[in-house]
Amino acid sequence: MTDHHTTESHAIVLDAFGDVDVMHLRTLHLAAPAPDEIQLKQTAIGFNFIDIYQRAGKHGLPLPTGLGHEAAGVVEAIGANVTDFRVGDRVIYINAGIGAYADRRNVPAVKLVPIPDDINDEDAVAVFFKAMTAQYLVRKTFPIKPGDIVLVHAAAGGVGQVLSAWAKALGATVIGTAGSAEKCRIAIEAGCDHAVNYSDEGWVERVIEASDGRKADVVYDSVGKHTFLGSLDCAAKFGTVVLFGSASGPAPNIDPELLNKKGCLFLTRPSVFPHNADAATFRANAAEVFKAMQDGIIKASIASRFGLDRVADAHRLAESRKNAGAIVIVP
Repeated sequence: MTDHHTTESHAIVLDAFGDVDVMHLRTLHLAAPAPDEIQLKQTAIGFNFIDIYQRAGKHGLPLPTGLGHEAAGVVEAIGANVTDFRVGDRVIYINAGIGAYADRRNVPAVKLVPIPDDINDEDAVAVFFKAMTAQYLVRKTFPIKPGDIVLVHAAAGGVGQVLSAWAKALGATVIGTAGSAEKCRIAIEAGCDHAVNYSDEGWVERVIEASDGRKADVVYDSVGKHTFLGSLDCAAKFGTVVLFGSASGPAPNIDPELLNKKGCLFLTRPSVFPHNADAATFRANAAEVFKAMQDGIIKASIASRFGLDRVADAHRLAESRKNAGAIVIVP
């Protein structure tokens, strides 16, 4: 329980969309948590590329708005109805409403999950959103089994590295694609058996050659426009093409008949939040992620840390695509 005094929060606020200079660090008055909420002192904030799209106005958020989807922190105060957390607990969230770029915030208790004692806060946020995405892809959308051939586009990216490592640990042969020779090297280090540069002509043929012509049982495509039609060609008969992002732009519209002609393919467009819509499911999925971290399947690789007052620098680094690991914001 807590009293009804307000406390200060320092948070990034946008009054307009655009370049990095639209992000302003403001001091806000934070009310005591509502009956079903928890007040967090945030210790580490995760950066994800969707933050850039939302800052630029590509997702139509109402203004003014905060930014950020995930953070870890320590419980400072508890609403009257909350029974499953205590002051001092370490917790993390990915879907508590946009506004994670803050040093304190109130969050619905159902959106939180405890962090195991042997995982630190920065490592947790470095991979959590990405790993929760990989979790539903390899366990729910297409449950990977030993012997499967798996194609992962953008395998050197944040989600791609986790996805490749997890698929490999589940016994699959993993073929990764990436946009440069250096990123192909990163994909191999992440766990891919083969890596193909999708900036080169003939990348589809190279992917198929890598699997000795067998084609992929599942294709995980977060790139969209640049790769999607090629993804259909890389999928085996009755294979599954999972479109879960659009880094290069929206995938082209297709006639459903094309799926028949390409081998009676299955096509799906899932996302992370529906897969974690209730507290019990979210916490069960998170437990799988934390176990994969504890087992060494998922490794946190932090490239850079920035304070809230340097969020613009974090976005610039991400937009340069020169970071080889996760970006963490430390309030």
